[in-house]
Amino acid sequence: MPNVKWKAKAIVNPKSANGETEWKWKAIKVELEKAVGKVEAEFTSGPDIATLLTRRALQDGFDLIIAVGGDGTTGEVANGFFEQDQPVAADAALGIIPMGTGKDFVKTLGIPADFREAAARLATGKKRALDLGKYSCKTARGVDVSKFFLNIADFGVGGETVARVNGTTKMFGGTVSFFLGSALSLLSYKNKKVRISIDDGPAFERTINCVAIANGQYFGGGMHVAPLAKPDDGKFDIVIIDQMSALEAFKNFKTIYKGEHVNHDKVEYVHGKKVFAESDEQVMIDADGEQPGVLPATFELYPKAIKVVC
Repeated sequence: MPNVKWKAKAIVNPKSANGETEWKWKAIKVELEKAVGKVEAEFTSGPDIATLLTRRALQDGFDLIIAVGGDGTTGEVANGFFEQDQPVAADAALGIIPMGTGKDFVKTLGIPADFREAAARLATGKKRALDLGKYSCKTARGVDVSKFFLNIADFGVGGETVARVNGTTKMFGGTVSFFLGSALSLLSYKNKKVRISIDDGPAFERTINCVAIANGQYFGGGMHVAPLAKPDDGKFDIVIIDQMSALEAFKNFKTIYKGEHVNHDKVEYVHGKKVFAESDEQVMIDADGEQPGVLPATFELYPKAIKVVC
């Protein structure tokens, strides 16, 4: 029996999963309505549209917003739950049907990758209050941008990888697309000298390959970058990977998929609620699989800020 307590709206990115979502939508809707009853839907048509559609749906009284797309779409929907950092509808919940390239955030939550199984989970109606991160930075053109992220934000080679992957076809799926993107980025990447402060502490300078500010555990199509992260524990897991040559990075590449990289002597694993980073070089940022800008940037944690059905 469907859980009909919800007034549900799906925010659908038809271009996600390399366009697969568009032609599977009818089948997805059938499964959603088995789980939660009637579901209205709106389709995105470009960047940030999911945020606007979500905010409007919540203002119209919908209390379950189902993101149908990838980690980027889910992140945009999560942003729509807020206006000027305040909840639009405090009791509303986010549902997730993972249809993107990476499907990384759902791995931490235990939401199945198969849309039929993910839809069935919504029938339980069980809400979990999760933390959110928020980054503030500038685009490469100098425009201020500030958004929430559900999963992981990072800077360094990760930002360059996401820019590369998002600029090419994802027809090979998440794991292969990000593996190839990462490999190509490592070949050309030059380690960056950055200054980092955690929880407003004294700044320290490091030459880095990558720094991940993690709420969830996985990014990059299955890389287990922050294996101890919990998305509701009120803190970021901060993974600092020091400078590595391309050869050294390739030799250790497979360890990040297993979470074993944390034992490497060039990896530091710490916790905090706020990270500030800056550099005299151009250092690209990744947030939930999107490439929003460059350092300097601030990353802040908002504890138990959003409810997710999972």
